[in-house]
Amino acid sequence: MSTYLIFSFFLLLILLLSYLILWRINTRKYVSSGNVASAYDSWTEDKLLERLWGEHIHLGFYPPNKKIDFREAKVQFVHELVSWSGLDKLPRGSRVLDVGCGIGGSSRLLADYYGFNVTGITISPAQVKRAKELTPKNCKCNFKVMDALDLKFEDGAFDGVWSVEAGAHMSNKTKFADQMLRTLRPGGYLALADWNSRDLNKQPPTMIEKIILKQLLEQWVHPKFMSIKDFSSILTKNKNSSGQVIFDNWNYYTNPSWFDSIFEGIRRPNAILTLGPGAIVKSIREIPTILLMDWAFKKGLMEFGVYKCRG
Repeated sequence: MSTYLIFSFFLLLILLLSYLILWRINTRKYVSSGNVASAYDSWTEDKLLERLWGEHIHLGFYPPNKKIDFREAKVQFVHELVSWSGLDKLPRGSRVLDVGCGIGGSSRLLADYYGFNVTGITISPAQVKRAKELTPKNCKCNFKVMDALDLKFEDGAFDGVWSVEAGAHMSNKTKFADQMLRTLRPGGYLALADWNSRDLNKQPPTMIEKIILKQLLEQWVHPKFMSIKDFSSILTKNKNSSGQVIFDNWNYYTNPSWFDSIFEGIRRPNAILTLGPGAIVKSIREIPTILLMDWAFKKGLMEFGVYKCRG
């Protein structure tokens, strides 16, 4: 091996190690709901996430044996969860709360396609501002800055409650469930999807898995993960729940989203390049976490839980 090749190899190795060290140092460890808001404010204001993921900041649903576009899969996910949860049984004009609405992608689809009157709440002021900018005046959506652990709505105010990938940011899962079910009218529909860990009491994590879980928590402001079984139990025992909770693991349908989210930058390079050099650095910075998420979900360390119940 030539001296040039040896030098190139070690230079590449040093750059890779430096990158991983910086990635590890610059974590987004959960401190409070305030730094969850700050993280989403930052992601929204730099527009990188919106440029790459579109208006739906959640995973997609990939039907078996069918090729589907990354952004189309996200829309498909909304329709699949609506149908699976029974939310589509609600008549047009029903009041639906979107907890953790992001920039309003799901809220607008629920309003435009299903005819619901949707209220979206998020802890991020920047997301509310952007959601309002993206929402046409004739769309029956309104957006508010609000903490999901302290919903400022009356008991039974909504016919349906919808929440996708918000629960992982909640420090108190019991209070999260209680606030949603409290605002759901008796007989109303709850449709929820979230990132869960497997049952770590039943199958304790290995040393490597502990390290990976720590990174998944600290990189994207997650206080803790909970198993599908444990969160289902919280919903079942809640005084405002009908007590009949149905849940499932949609890993098989959603896992392709992780690699697709990386390839999206290749498919739509201008989405990043037009935002400047900083956006390129930020997009590369997220790749290790995305790859860890992909590994964790494929190996079953993480599970994509979906839940439905009646008020």
